[in-house]
Amino acid sequence: MTDNEVDRLSKLPDDVLLNIVERLDITDVARTTILSRRWKQIPAMLSKIIITVGSFEPKRGRGTKLTSHDIARANTTVREATRSILECRTGSLHTIHLMSMQFYLGDDSIFIGQTVANTIATQKVASVEFVILTEVRTNCYVDDLLSYGKRFMLFFDSCPNAFGGLARLWLENLRLGESDFPKIFSICKQLEFLRLWRCDTGDLSLLEVEHLQLRELVISDSSLERVDLKWVPKLTVLKFNGFLSRDDPFSLGYVPQLQTVSITNVGLSWHKMLKLSELLGKTAISNLHLNFRCEKIWVKPEGRKQLLPVFRKLSFVNLFNISEECDLNWTMFILQGAPTLKELCITVRDHLCEMTKGKRRYMHEFSEEKDKGLEWEPSALDFNHHSLAELCIYGFRAEDKFVRYARNIMEAAVNLVAVNLYKNPGCEKCKRRLPSGWTWTEMLLIRDKISKGMPSNVGIRFPS
Repeated sequence: MTDNEVDRLSKLPDDVLLNIVERLDITDVARTTILSRRWKQIPAMLSKIIITVGSFEPKRGRGTKLTSHDIARANTTVREATRSILECRTGSLHTIHLMSMQFYLGDDSIFIGQTVANTIATQKVASVEFVILTEVRTNCYVDDLLSYGKRFMLFFDSCPNAFGGLARLWLENLRLGESDFPKIFSICKQLEFLRLWRCDTGDLSLLEVEHLQLRELVISDSSLERVDLKWVPKLTVLKFNGFLSRDDPFSLGYVPQLQTVSITNVGLSWHKMLKLSELLGKTAISNLHLNFRCEKIWVKPEGRKQLLPVFRKLSFVNLFNISEECDLNWTMFILQGAPTLKELCITVRDHLCEMTKGKRRYMHEFSEEKDKGLEWEPSALDFNHHSLAELCIYGFRAEDKFVRYARNIMEAAVNLVAVNLYKNPGCEKCKRRLPSGWTWTEMLLIRDKISKGMPSNVGIRFPS
């Protein structure tokens, strides 16, 4: 097709054409510029520029690792794509609502950062995101972490204007100096989202967070002993995935807008049982997600008096990956302490695809008593809950433990509308080996066991 030819797509209005192009990978966007003179102008009008290094990595067979040469070439291509896309926008009046860059930490990082900084200074850019990867992504040695930490700070110090304009930052595999995190928080004044995966200042080190704009913080698989959220006035979401501390993994200072707390951990024999009334401090969250990874339960059941200050606004609770070995009645302590709870979801399974098995369990001090310390008694025999409307149980089986639990919830939740029962959901690896749905016989049997003698206005459902 020549420049003078006008195809059907080129006749579409700008907003429709942009909507189509912005759904394409950045490599395909670049290819469209050769179609016609009209298409050549499209990159200068894009409202979203998302460049990911994965788009430029060579296709390898399953299980084949990328070489250092592959990574260097992919990063260089990201650099050239960044330059090409952003240079063609010079003088553009169209706002970039999102500019997201994913690249490896390396020699090209500084050029990418400086190009982004220039764009922030000369064009209208609403939100900028960096996703910074390391060459070795899993099973890093300490020397790797230290090397990546130094390399990152060199990049950071070379591009303060780029980092100063970031709204979102993803980091991984960095061991930084004690003064580095305060410097990052000081320079990244616009930061709203921060995800740290295996980032720390040393084994069992302390991370203190003070930031005016930060709204979501994700800490994953770190060696930190504790994260002190001293002053984060706009924080609404905190996710803590895996911790080594023998004490509380985080402390909450001034976080008046905190709404959602998510904690995931494999409970080992030496992990203490956390008291949510102490861990959540003076907050009043609305959403709570706890993932036990099919191992030891690491929360301590508490009474209504202790929990009411932190659970008084709680409306949704998700208890994920409770081991099949555990009883379920201990979860009633949350219901008793959260008078405004509207939905309770629990998942019961031993997910063998992810669990550590055999002799390795003894090497890593896994607890063989997964429900030890979960003794719980209701504060009142006639306890009633007036807000719970929906109960979801994933991994339900027609066993006394499950039936008894569903009936206990129905008796306590006087305004309950629905009980949704699911089989074990499985994952992509194992779901093909699991039964796909309920048979009519199973549904009739379970409904009869649960509803016998119970109020008839509660719907017992079996979603697929």
